[in-house]
Amino acid sequence: MDAFDVTPRLRLLRFPVGQAYLWRDDAGLTLIDAGAPGAGLPIADAVRAWGHAPEDVRRIVLTHFHEDHVGGAAEFARLSGAEVYAHRLDAPFVRGEAPGPPPVYEDWERPLHAQALAQLPAPLPEPDLPSVVRELEDDDTLDFGDGARIVGSPGHTDGSIAVHLPRHGVLFTGDAIAASPVDGQIILGVLNLDRKRAVASFARLAALPSEVACFGHGDPLTEGAGTALREAAAMYRPG
Repeated sequence: MDAFDVTPRLRLLRFPVGQAYLWRDDAGLTLIDAGAPGAGLPIADAVRAWGHAPEDVRRIVLTHFHEDHVGGAAEFARLSGAEVYAHRLDAPFVRGEAPGPPPVYEDWERPLHAQALAQLPAPLPEPDLPSVVRELEDDDTLDFGDGARIVGSPGHTDGSIAVHLPRHGVLFTGDAIAASPVDGQIILGVLNLDRKRAVASFARLAALPSEVACFGHGDPLTEGAGTALREAAAMYRPG
C-alpha cells in the first residue's frame, strides 16, 4: 500500500485495487472507505506513519458496499474502536445480511472487472464483516471536517454516497466518479448498477462547490475540482 498527503489534513491510501482516505481534525481522524479484505493492518500502519494511533480514528465512512471499499472495515474497526457508517440501502450488504446486486455490465467492462478481481485477495471462507453499521441518509451531517455532508449518489449502487466538506472545498466521490489511470481524464465511474442514475449523480456531485476531489479510483484533483468535474459531467448525456 502506498500513502501520501493530498493536503496537510488529507492523506490518500492506495491499494492494489482502489484507495481510501484519512481526514484529520483536531479531535481525531476519519477514514473514508477501508480497502479490500486484509487492509485493516496496513491502514493501522499508515495511521501510525502519519503520527497518530489507530484509536485516533473515530469513524469509518463507507461510500458503498463493494469489496474493495469495505473489506478492511471490520478489522480496522476492531483495532481502532471506530464506528462504521454506510447508507441505509447498502448497510445490509456491508453487514453480510444479503449479497449485494451485481453491476449491469457494459461489454467493455467485463475484462476490466476480471482484471480487478484478479488483484484482490482470495475471498475468505467466512467474510470479516462489521456487525454494527450506523445507517446514513442523504443530506445527513457528520461531526468532522467542520460539518461533513452526506450526498446520495445512487447508480453505482443504490446506496452509494459522496462526502462533501463544504468549508474545506473537499469532495469524496466514492466510485460515482473516477480518474482514468491512463491519462487522468475525469470519467463516470464504471461497473454501475444503473447507468442513468449514475450519470445524474455525476451531475449532482459536479455542481457542488469543491476545490479538491478524491476518487475511489484514480489520482485526486487538488485544485479547480469543481470546474473540472462540471466539464467532465457535460460529456455524459442523461438516459
